Amino acid sequence: MTSLNNLGSCFLAILLQAALWVPGTAAFAQAAYPSKAVLIVVPGAPGTGFDSLARLLAPGLSERLGRPVVVENRAGAGSLIGNEYVVKAPPDGHTLLMAASGLTIQPALIKKMPYDVERDFAPVTLVVSVPNMILVNASSPAKSIGELIALAKARPGELQFASAGLGSNSHLTMQLFVSVAQVSVLHVPYKGATPGLTDLLGGHVAMMSMPVADAMPHVRAGKLRALAVTSLTRVPAAPAVPTVAESGFPGFESLNWFGLLAPSKTPPDIIARLQADTAAVMREPAVRDKLAADNVLPVANTPAEFAVFVKEQIAKWAEVAKKANITPE
Repeated sequence: MTSLNNLGSCFLAILLQAALWVPGTAAFAQAAYPSKAVLIVVPGAPGTGFDSLARLLAPGLSERLGRPVVVENRAGAGSLIGNEYVVKAPPDGHTLLMAASGLTIQPALIKKMPYDVERDFAPVTLVVSVPNMILVNASSPAKSIGELIALAKARPGELQFASAGLGSNSHLTMQLFVSVAQVSVLHVPYKGATPGLTDLLGGHVAMMSMPVADAMPHVRAGKLRALAVTSLTRVPAAPAVPTVAESGFPGFESLNWFGLLAPSKTPPDIIARLQADTAAVMREPAVRDKLAADNVLPVANTPAEFAVFVKEQIAKWAEVAKKANITPE
């Protein structure tokens, strides 16, 4: 009987320890993140927009997470290599992707994607947005969006617009504009934005879309004329320049953007912490000043809001590509 009593006491003690241990384990697991350095993968070359942004955020994130935050460039295949690397990483919050707006354009252009953007990524936050400008050479007779449209309609199929390449943000922004304006213009794709800009400055093409940050030096120098910005609101860098929406096309919006994503199935509490810490870094005066100097608009929205944004962008650019007869390859 005594041995049975002792056995019962031992069993009760084990149950009590288990009851105490389970929540303690959960708390320990939560407190353990991050347990090592956090990697931000940039699927582009050093010095690109999302590389610069990742390196701007890394010190502040490291301070808040209590671990090193390392930026690693994995360029190639139009960002597919870096993106796929993150998709295949363990979903533990230690590997993140600094993605660009091309992520939501890819499904419209690539027939056999190595991943599904909505299924295989867990959105953390839309970090910043970068409005575009619709530009003409300073010698162009068009001084407004309305005048540009009138010029294109007077010369159907003659005017040309430059882009940074087939399927680039600058290409699809102009395709969206051409579609809503119902004009016929020719697309001239270049191997990058720089040669396209060179021809716009030289007057060899009629128009081009590019980020405000890249356009403003040429606008201020009087070499290019900004007819409109592609955000829904005017930008601080050029408050006198109207939006395309104001210029007769309500709801028109086309943005470059950069956002943080993690592999799918990353725990929600880790996603929430990463979003909160990123938002805190974005509020730092030095970071905001740097973004303002680069004509970049901070966002830092919630994971749910970013997920909706990604879904909408995929659908939007698929429709634009379809109307432009761009066939996935």
